[in-house]
Formats: sequence, structure tokens, C-alpha cells
Amino acid sequence: MWRVAMSEELGKSLRSVVERVNQAASRRPKTLPAVPPRLVAVSKTKPPEMVVEAYRQGQRNFGENYVNELVDKASDPVILDSCPEIKWHFIGHLQKNNVNKLLGVPNLFLVETVDSAKLADKVNSSWQRIRGASTQRLKVMVQLNTSGEQSKHGLPPEQTVDTVQHIVSQCSALQFLGLMTIGRYGYNLTLGPNPDFQMLLSRRQEVCDNLKLTLQEVELSMGMSTDFEHAIEVGSTNVRVGSIIFGNREYPNSAANTPVPSPAPSPEKTSKTVSEEAAKKMQHLTVSEH
Repeated sequence: MWRVAMSEELGKSLRSVVERVNQAASRRPKTLPAVPPRLVAVSKTKPPEMVVEAYRQGQRNFGENYVNELVDKASDPVILDSCPEIKWHFIGHLQKNNVNKLLGVPNLFLVETVDSAKLADKVNSSWQRIRGASTQRLKVMVQLNTSGEQSKHGLPPEQTVDTVQHIVSQCSALQFLGLMTIGRYGYNLTLGPNPDFQMLLSRRQEVCDNLKLTLQEVELSMGMSTDFEHAIEVGSTNVRVGSIIFGNREYPNSAANTPVPSPAPSPEKTSKTVSEEAAKKMQHLTVSEH
């Protein structure tokens, strides 16, 4: 009975989010790249059975915040057997001493949180060694700290172009896919477009201008459970959604991957949602790429 109930509830939640993603994409200005948004289902703290169920319902991209949890989950026999086309995204802070462990993950698709040239070099050299003669490059994004909060990880925005240039020119085993940000929690969308998202848009334009890339070549990973629709409307091509698909998270008191408490509450654990008034206003926002 538990499995049946879980299947029905998860399937309903997932279909609802997919529909909301598609509707938000349809509201994007025609001036933005017509890139279908990628939905990353954030499965942290959730059991492998829920990943398998979401996969069975059609989901392919999954995200994890902690290296140990991703290693355990991606190597789970049930997931390996049932989810051959799964694509794992690492979306948490990556320390250099965990790089080798992360890069050994089966079906690792994208590391979204490279936040320095030194970390890029480490990931590059490790990927070359782990993959041996394979010519497959590892997809990476550069994470920016667009809000300037000390509690957030990420590259200072003014270092974006130099860091991306370094990856493109010096890290032959890596494929630069785009820019990522978390942004400040709890932004009130009735005040207008999220400034952290606007910052990412601006830095993408700067990267494209300096490296002679098109906007379509540089993805944007921004938006989570509380703001993914707005993020898509202003240009996000990759949204990270967890609690509204899998339900609220319950952290064990003594788990190896229990996150360190942060001064800021998680956006996916807060009860704040965008009001109808804000949603209506969002449809009339004028979005700038610069």
C-alpha cells in the first residue's frame, strides 16, 4: 500500500511541476534563447526507491548536494538496475579532497558548482586520470555568489569571465555548460525581477561578449522550489526542484551528510510561496539581458 500511495502522490507532484515548467517557458520573452528548461529533481535525503519511482514516471535528471550521499545513491544496485539513463547533477559545495570520489559516480552528468580556477584544474586533472583514454568531457557550470552573502559559496561575479576563460582554454577535459547561482532566500517577487537572476543574466552576456559565444551556448542554472517559474520566465535553462516533488525533507540527527546549520533557511523548507498577485505581476515584468 505504501508503494502504491507513494507512486500516485509522486507521479502527481512530478506531473504538476513539469506542467508548471512548460507553462513558465511559454511565458518567456521571444528575445530569450528558446532552450527547453531542464528539470533537475533534487532527491537529497530521499531513499533510492523514490528516485526509481520518479524515473519510472519519466524523470531523468536528478540532483544531490552531498558527495557521500550521491556516491551511495548512484551506486545503489536498485538504481543501477532500474535507471540506466539517469543523469546525476552535483549541486552542492565541492571541496578539492572530494573531487576524486565525486568523479567516480556512475552516470555523473554535470557538476554545477565549480567556483574557482583551482577547483576547475583539480576536476580537470582528476577527470583525465579517472576516464583514462576516453575522450568524453565532463560538463561543468561555474557557480557565482550573486547575492554577496558570506553564507553562500560561489565565485565573486567580477571574476566570471576570467574563470570561464580559464576553463575553456586550459581545461581540455571539461565542457563549460553555463553559469549557476543559488541567490538570496525569500526574495519578494512583487518588488520586480529577482536581482540575483538579473546578475546571472548580465554575467552571461559578459561571458558571451568576451568569449565570442552565443547566448544559446551558455546555460543558466537558477531557480528552486519557491521561485523556479520566475527563474524560467527570465531565462533559466536548468531548475533545481526538490521538496514539491518528493515532499519535505527529514534530516536524521546523526547522518554523515547532515548539512551544517546556516543562518538562512532553506528555500525549499520555507512555507513562503509566491502569491497570486505576485504571479500576475510577474507576467508583465520587462526582462533585460544586460
